[in-house]
Amino acid sequence: MTFSIVGRCAETGQLGIAISSSSIAVGARCPWLRPGVGAVATQNITLPALGPHVLDQMENGLSPAEALDKALTSNGYSQFRQLTAIDHQGQTAHFSGSETLGTHNALAGEQCVGAGNMLADRAVIDVLVRTFENSGGQLADRLIAAMQAAVAAGGEAGPVHSAALVVVGELTWPIVDLRVDWADHDPIGKLAQLWNDYRPQMQDYITRALDPTKAPSYGVPGDE
Repeated sequence: MTFSIVGRCAETGQLGIAISSSSIAVGARCPWLRPGVGAVATQNITLPALGPHVLDQMENGLSPAEALDKALTSNGYSQFRQLTAIDHQGQTAHFSGSETLGTHNALAGEQCVGAGNMLADRAVIDVLVRTFENSGGQLADRLIAAMQAAVAAGGEAGPVHSAALVVVGELTWPIVDLRVDWADHDPIGKLAQLWNDYRPQMQDYITRALDPTKAPSYGVPGDE
């Protein structure tokens, strides 16, 4: 039903998640990020509360592996959960319960960790992680490239309908937060196009937020 890549940029310290699913609005339930702390993807039979719980534990000083263990133990039904996590230093952890759906896999790489269930093949996650490791550009570029490579390698066993991309940096809010909540065809391709459209405007929106006196004009009524 879902595959995802959680990654960190070693140069900027940015943390990000790209994720897709056969279910609607995967971005509303599964990616959880906290600047300066870490990023968590919670999937399979999703309990959204696990994301903030794991982040709380990492913020309190636990490693990603310890944080996953504590959150899963506290909430129960761990056999149905699949989670990945990375902290602000690049340490990773992953967990796939015994009831994870279909063909599944999880793999940690350099500054990243990927996982999926209901996959066409376990090798999809290997491709996902290796592509992230070997891609260049901004963190969001690398996350999107990894997802597109995973699709080309077979992706999910069934059709994918939603996708999301979230990146956090030094600010308290996400600098990238893009979602395709439902598409009959190629939501990852549509997400990639959204990112291509947003990329040249991203810094402008940060500037507008931090110093309105330097806000660029977009030529719309009332925007001078």
